[in-house]
This record gives sequence, structure tokens and C-alpha cells, in this order.
Amino acid sequence: MADAELAEPATSEALAEVERVLGQPLPEDLSSLLRECNGVRGHYDTDVVWSAERIAKENASFRASADFAELYMPFEPLMFFGDNAGGDQFAFVRVPLSDDVFIWDHETDGRIWAANGLDDYLRRALADSGDWWRD
Repeated sequence: MADAELAEPATSEALAEVERVLGQPLPEDLSSLLRECNGVRGHYDTDVVWSAERIAKENASFRASADFAELYMPFEPLMFFGDNAGGDQFAFVRVPLSDDVFIWDHETDGRIWAANGLDDYLRRALADSGDWWRD
């Protein structure tokens, strides 16, 4: 992650707040990463991993939006944690629990497998600034 910008560690309170707001546990790998750095920025200031506070805010906002409820499949099974700076967002599936990372395509509402866990996601997202998940 030589090209990555790492934020200061998240507090235990911030991590607990994510789980409280969303009613879902953070994936252990994501929780561990956030304890070391509260967010990761990649190429072109892409928010590869959001801060704990942003994870709580964005997910709660998506789930509460009446417009989104009409336009898209439910977001409750997902926990968004990063984006590609083009409107698409990366998420873990929380119902049922899975360590795989999916990308949500905001134009089609597609949920596409992107990586085999957080380590694979970080390696791939930080190595390529394009649509690497389409490979």
C-alpha cells in the first residue's frame, strides 16, 4: 500500500457506533484495519476504505432513503465501506455473513462480486485505478 494515504486509527467508540447504527457486526478484517487506520485513500484520492464515521453515515442514509427504496433492491444485507469515485460502492454482504467484497453499480443496481475478502480487495483496488473488478 505504498501509494495509499492512511488516516489515524478509529476509536473503539466509532467502531461500536457503526455496529449500533447498522445493527450488524463489522467484518473482523475491516474492524482490524479501521483500528490501525480510519480510512484508506488510493489513486486520485479515491476513498478505497471509508472512515468508521462515514461507513455509519452512508449506510444509514442509503437504508433510510424513500427514493432509494423505490429505485433499488434493499441495502440492509450490504455494508458499504468504500467507493470508486464514480458512484459505485464496495460492500460486504452481512446477511448472510460473507467475507467476499461486492461492488454495487449505481446505474443498474447490480451487485457484482469484486474480491475474495478485504486483503484481496485492497491489493487490487490500490494496484489499479480503473475498473479492475470487471477483469
